[in-house]
Amino acid sequence: MSTVLTRAPRPGGGRSPASSAGTSGAGASTAGRVARYSGFRPEVQGLRFVAVLLVVLYHVFLGRVSGGVDVFLLISAFFLTLSFVRKLEAGRSLAIGRYWLHVFKRLLPLAVLTVLGTLLLVELLYPAYDVGRWRSEGLASVFYVQNWALALNAVDYYAADHSTASPFQHFWSLSVQGQVFLLWPLVFGAAWWCRRRLGWRPVPVLAGMFGLIFAASLAWSVHSTATQQAFAYFDTRTRLWEFALGSLLALALPYLNPSCRVRVALGWAGLLSMVSVGLLVDVQGAFPGWIALWPLASAAAIIVAGQSGSRVGLDRILASRPLVRLGDASYALYLIHWPLLITYLVLRDRPMAGPRSGVLLVLLSVLLAVLVTRLVEDRLRTWSWPEQSKRRLGGVVVLCLALVVAPVLALQHAEDRRAAAVLAAADRNNPGAAVLTPGFRDQADPDAPAVPVITGDSYRKPGLGEPCPAELGISERHQQWCFETVPNAEPAATLLVVGNSHVHMWIPAIEELAEANDWRVLTYIRGNCMYSTVEEQVADHEACARWLEGADPVVDAVGPDLVLLQGTRSTDEDEEQFTPGMEQRVRGLAERGIQVIGLRDNARFDFVPAQCAVDHGADAPECAATHTILDPDSPLTPVADELARVSMVDMGDLICPDGRCPPVVGNVYTYWDSNHLTVEYVRTLAPMFVERVRDALAADGVAAGAAA
Repeated sequence: MSTVLTRAPRPGGGRSPASSAGTSGAGASTAGRVARYSGFRPEVQGLRFVAVLLVVLYHVFLGRVSGGVDVFLLISAFFLTLSFVRKLEAGRSLAIGRYWLHVFKRLLPLAVLTVLGTLLLVELLYPAYDVGRWRSEGLASVFYVQNWALALNAVDYYAADHSTASPFQHFWSLSVQGQVFLLWPLVFGAAWWCRRRLGWRPVPVLAGMFGLIFAASLAWSVHSTATQQAFAYFDTRTRLWEFALGSLLALALPYLNPSCRVRVALGWAGLLSMVSVGLLVDVQGAFPGWIALWPLASAAAIIVAGQSGSRVGLDRILASRPLVRLGDASYALYLIHWPLLITYLVLRDRPMAGPRSGVLLVLLSVLLAVLVTRLVEDRLRTWSWPEQSKRRLGGVVVLCLALVVAPVLALQHAEDRRAAAVLAAADRNNPGAAVLTPGFRDQADPDAPAVPVITGDSYRKPGLGEPCPAELGISERHQQWCFETVPNAEPAATLLVVGNSHVHMWIPAIEELAEANDWRVLTYIRGNCMYSTVEEQVADHEACARWLEGADPVVDAVGPDLVLLQGTRSTDEDEEQFTPGMEQRVRGLAERGIQVIGLRDNARFDFVPAQCAVDHGADAPECAATHTILDPDSPLTPVADELARVSMVDMGDLICPDGRCPPVVGNVYTYWDSNHLTVEYVRTLAPMFVERVRDALAADGVAAGAAA
């Protein structure tokens, strides 16, 4: 969608691909070879606008992804390739360093304007719970790494749940594109080297290199989409084949010369196919695997159709002056429409725009896009001062980045100072679970804010310590999940913690337990994986299977006296599960003489209690829910009663006192997201956790200090 590539040169009487192809041949002159890849293609410029308009319409009216993004990725590579091939065929210097500075000098101003405008809307209008996250995403967007931020968040099991979509989410595709703008010139540089040193023609060399990129990336895309689709959707590597296809199309186009009738058919068939893909395919859930070939092949058909010269050809519409001019504003339209839409949905508290509001949003987006293109982009495009040296170009790029970095870091610094001041008085003002203990005297300032200070930043996972010592002999395949969390050269007992994020969040309390009993603690944890059987893994099946494969070898290597695990699993559908596979694991450990501490899971919800508290107040009735897991009976209880080697620990009444789960207890937020406790609240629970583990072990005839 880049403006750099939207403005192809428009020489007078520019020839169509068909006419350019007529100069080809083995003995073509340098000028003839250059001419093959020259000429303004207005129909492709119009196609760019159609692709972006599809994105906008599907977002606003259908709440779906259209495949239009994939089309403009292909188009951007198409134009980029034409530009560099002209230089290669003419024997000119590629000036890659200057190109990089020039392209980001052209891209950044509108991007920065959008980011700053969106950040202003965020500060003024968005829920306070998410503000910190949106600031971070604004930085990621302007540095062209937003796709990776979203990819990591998509598989981060500790990431907060957000009911509001990110106003910067659409920057993922621009980030991928920016990364390709850094990578692709290196490919052209390799072709230039082959021409200079080996005398090879650049076009065949490029065809071979882009063919390899296409094949490798498509293969990875198909595999990654099948195994980790949420991550794959934003992964640059799964998208490279789309750019490579655009480059291959640019290389091949001069040699394609279909008849007028075929051009007409290709154009209209391609348009119909491109428009329908988003209706017939779950693009968000299926892309970017092989199915993305559908919109890309559709766009390729339109590009191959080119200028048909027929009165009924699609190119008469795509190459019309209004669509070409709107194509010039397509970059701005893509930038603007998404934050406008999300802001409207936030203000109206709606999941989608209605018909009338949707039409107004589309019209407003188009109007603003045309205005900023004329008033900002066009003027900066003709600004000659930066083009006089690379230093000036670099200065413009740095200035653009600073315009976002400076205010974001200043706001974050102020937020950090406020949070530090709150934490400095937390012992008095934020007692947390201590308020539930008998005889507690509350001396807190009634006006003190709750902790953690909610900014929407990523969850601060408790540290797990150093990797497990090499002498344990943990295989490299499983070493990544094994840590020595509490070292102890001569421990009274060794505790192994096995499970997912719902045992990970208890690490601050487990550390206090270890200190109180002189234990050594090792952990074998992977988020989203159940200590059960492969068949019962609810997500990340292959990765969890690898983790689970290492569980028994880790137990053998560590030789623990005790194993702490998640004894049951709650769901956001008001259920408590104790799967046969989990029971099998518990019984297997007990049969080996290992004392099992089964930690009953905490309640899960279909909303974020802390966010509810920020929006409606900590005492709002709708922010305090209940859950089946708070019932006295648990499916783990019969096993714990049957086996002396199995001890159940239930902390539910200290998280959800009196049968309900308030978002704040003792001026401390209990939950970070819909199912993970905050580190701060777990710390306040630690003394009670130590006591309950000791009581549970004692009930089974085990002295905690001598569990061995």
